[in-house]
Amino acid sequence: MIVDRITAPFKQPKECMPRHFLASEHIAPGAADYMARYHRNVVAEVEAAMASNKILLVGMQQNPFVKKARKALSDAGVQFTYLEYGSYFSLWKPRLAIKLWSGWPTFPQVFVDGKLIGGFKEMDAALKNGSIKK
Repeated sequence: MIVDRITAPFKQPKECMPRHFLASEHIAPGAADYMARYHRNVVAEVEAAMASNKILLVGMQQNPFVKKARKALSDAGVQFTYLEYGSYFSLWKPRLAIKLWSGWPTFPQVFVDGKLIGGFKEMDAALKNGSIKK
């Protein structure tokens, strides 16, 4: 799904993020097409997993915050699905596509009931306040 990027915050619908994007009129059609296709299969895989799992954790090898998130969920007895995309030394382009799609700049990326809640810090807070339950 391609979202028209609106640069003026006062024009954004209530449900949009107040984040600044390059306006679509400043993106050439060829570039927009490339952007839409950039590792689309990986983004589709994350979207499908997000839609079919209550809790989805997207991460990578060697990242200490991904390891902490997996351990915290496991220790709390929370069932989750984990998708891993490479390490610091591999698959950086597919991870970049996920970051561009979600807008979240780091891993892990944690989705609960189809919504991105953030990374490790946000997930840990949700575990502690009870908004993520077994």
